[in-house]
Amino acid sequence: MTFSGFPPSALRLYEDLAADNSKEAWRLRHRERYERDVRAPMDELAAELGTFFEEWAGPGGVQVLGPVRDTRMSHDKSPYKTYQGAYLDLLPCLGLWVHLDRDGLYASGRWYPYAGAEVARYRAAVVVEDGGAELAAITGRLAEQGFVLGGDRLKSRPRGVPADHPRLDLLRHRKIDAGRRHGPAAGLHTGRAGELVRETWLLVRPLLDWMAARELTPKPRERGVDDPS
Repeated sequence: MTFSGFPPSALRLYEDLAADNSKEAWRLRHRERYERDVRAPMDELAAELGTFFEEWAGPGGVQVLGPVRDTRMSHDKSPYKTYQGAYLDLLPCLGLWVHLDRDGLYASGRWYPYAGAEVARYRAAVVVEDGGAELAAITGRLAEQGFVLGGDRLKSRPRGVPADHPRLDLLRHRKIDAGRRHGPAAGLHTGRAGELVRETWLLVRPLLDWMAARELTPKPRERGVDDPS
């Protein structure tokens, strides 16, 4: 089926989940609405995005996450996620993301390394004038286009980096998520929602290309290496 947006009841589901995230409430009140108003449209959106970004997606396509929260490594022990996410990885720990929650739709490009060696390579690339200046220009353009640059980052500064470094804000990052949020008024309940995600993913691609060109994704035997401060 063709993606035609998320109904208003999809957002209300996540408001209701915030009020009662119990297994009993999911079984009695939430699950049927989730399958109909959230999961089905997200599957349609994922299929549409997978076709549009076929050259990027590879055989796996756009993957849709399930609703059950993995509480083993999470501080939040509530059983069900308060968002519906989907992703397209271009490389390990580098890719595109979209999720629906009570506030609307969020789409982004993400770099989420799990090893300190990758963060160290990132910082070395930012320090180098040519590479760092290029990244600053890319993120500056994204900010002008309505993106917010988030992700895990130090509150202070990395060891050895002077307080007046011109790219200190970028050097603080240990992960990067560059995205835009779209509320219901942006066309969330129509096929326009798919256009917004496509536009966001196309605009954020230069950031991901910068990461990929500098080999900032995992290499063999880097799992488990401590993150640098």
